[in-house]
Amino acid sequence: MSSTLRGIIGRYLPGFISARRNGGTVPVATKLIVSYLLIIGVTIVVFAVVGTHLIGRIIMSEAQASVRNNLNAGREILHGKLRHVNDVVRLTAGRFFLRDAMASGRADQIAKELGRIREGERLDVLTVTDRSGNVLLRTSNPQLTGDNVSHDELVAAVLHGRKPVAGVSLVPSADLRRESPALAEQAYFKIIETPRAAPREAAEETAGMMLKAAAPILDSHGNLLGMLYGGILLNRNFEIVDKIKQTVFQDVEYKGQDIGTSTIFLNDVRISTNVRSADGTRAVGTRIAEDVYDQVVVSGNPWIGRAYVVNNWYITAYEPIKSINHKIIGILYVGVLERKYVDLRKQAVSALLALTLAGAFLSMGVSYFISRKVSASVRQLVVASREVARGNLDATVEIRTNDELQDLADSFNTMASSLKQRDALLKDYTRKKIMESERLAITGQLAAGVAHELNNPLQGIVAYTHLLLEKAPPEGQLRETLGKVVDQAGRCRDIVRGLLDYARPVKPHKRPSDVNSILQQCISLVENQAQFHNIQVVRELQEGLPLAVVDPSQIQQVVMNMIINAAEAMGGVGRLTLSTRADPDGRHLEVTITDTGNGIRPEDLERIFDPFFTTKDQGHGTGLGLSISFGIVKEHGGTILVESEVGKGTSFMVRLPVKTVGEA
Repeated sequence: MSSTLRGIIGRYLPGFISARRNGGTVPVATKLIVSYLLIIGVTIVVFAVVGTHLIGRIIMSEAQASVRNNLNAGREILHGKLRHVNDVVRLTAGRFFLRDAMASGRADQIAKELGRIREGERLDVLTVTDRSGNVLLRTSNPQLTGDNVSHDELVAAVLHGRKPVAGVSLVPSADLRRESPALAEQAYFKIIETPRAAPREAAEETAGMMLKAAAPILDSHGNLLGMLYGGILLNRNFEIVDKIKQTVFQDVEYKGQDIGTSTIFLNDVRISTNVRSADGTRAVGTRIAEDVYDQVVVSGNPWIGRAYVVNNWYITAYEPIKSINHKIIGILYVGVLERKYVDLRKQAVSALLALTLAGAFLSMGVSYFISRKVSASVRQLVVASREVARGNLDATVEIRTNDELQDLADSFNTMASSLKQRDALLKDYTRKKIMESERLAITGQLAAGVAHELNNPLQGIVAYTHLLLEKAPPEGQLRETLGKVVDQAGRCRDIVRGLLDYARPVKPHKRPSDVNSILQQCISLVENQAQFHNIQVVRELQEGLPLAVVDPSQIQQVVMNMIINAAEAMGGVGRLTLSTRADPDGRHLEVTITDTGNGIRPEDLERIFDPFFTTKDQGHGTGLGLSISFGIVKEHGGTILVESEVGKGTSFMVRLPVKTVGEA
């Protein structure tokens, strides 16, 4: 550790510990330095532990992904060889010379041509049978004919389906010997004891694994004349595994060993491989590890991972080789030497730790200079914040560091300026609200005085009208007119009382009432007025409407207010529709008042029930009508809903309960 870093730790760490013990204030610079030291220390530990683990996992994961791709390439090479065998057999079976020879019963005449094809295409077997599976010609053993090979799975498939088939086939030693004694000797293995292999009683392997294809020989009418099959024995045939090694791994070596290997297993025995034994020879006859065998052959699942191969550890990929009957008869393997990836992991971990330590030391040095610069700016912000907290909104901070601290200082100055402006606005707003409250209080006092003064003449009107009613004849227009005067005078008294009730609500005098009658009374009061001469009043009143428990006078006030508002909205011309209906639930009834006026703007819909809110010209409304109506309906346990469209009209729907809460 350099002398600069030792000086930093010696200067700040003891002071930090002392301040924490004594409960004193710790400077920001000291906190930053100590925090950096803790972060760096934790980072080193985390990188050493977690980084090592992650690097190992990533490298091994990449190795497994690579070997999985290598296995795909190896499988394609194996299948490519099988396709080649299939093409040779299928195309040869369709040639005229073979068809004609089979039709004439002289298969021996084509022995020379078929032998040339077998040698030219490097096949180990190329045999002709009749339609029953009896051998007519073996190019690899011409002296032996007449035996039946219909027990072979490919031969049986062609004889049954009359279509070409190809696959990997397990050929018993006796069948190999009939094809050629040399093939039987090539297939024979003496099993070599192998570490980690499963116990096995048999000491030798005599069967052969063959890439085999079979095709029918048909006449011009599609009748089966016979069959042609051929194949390549994989036992001790290193062409495919060496091609996989050369194609996939390009024969690269690592520390004197092949970096990649490939193997074909018959059951658990290596019959074709470029894995080397300790003496440098191909490890044919050795066996697969027991855990891999159990997963691939017994369970039928691929194996991707670390495995012990003969005498070394490899990153491996195994998959089962199946016959055309889907029976697992062997394994295809590719693997990469694990030592390369282990060394690569060690190098990566060493480089990571070296970079981490170098970065840690560099960070500690840089953090010292940063902390000193930051602490000065922070100190200015702290001083200015305390000034604002004491009420000094003129405090500002001057920081020019071209970073977030400068942005913070600018934001602080903007905040202080905004607080100053909002403080002034708040004082002005509060003053206006106080003045408005005082005006409303004075208005309420005046309204109470006016109501008191109006009540006296209204009582006189009511009294004298009653006297006139006593002297009026029982029948005639005069008595009816005087009755209306009494009703309207009483209504005026109720309206005045309602204005006072807005500030001091009183309970309504509820009783079962016919809402249709209330609406009819309201219509009769206004239909003869000049304002309604050009308004078509439509009544859609449901008959047999149940009685609603309401205060008739208050509901009449609500309806009259809405009717008059509708007439004003239509400008004295239009259609006014009043409808009633019982709600299907049987507990409410609905009164709907619809006009064809100008409608209400969407931004005003939410405010129409606010006190003193009006869209009328100054002097033509107080803004209390709908507010009082809303309070009356709410007191009755009902609701008011409004729907309006500008230019088309407005609809108010009042829902009233049929029974009171106590009755319900």
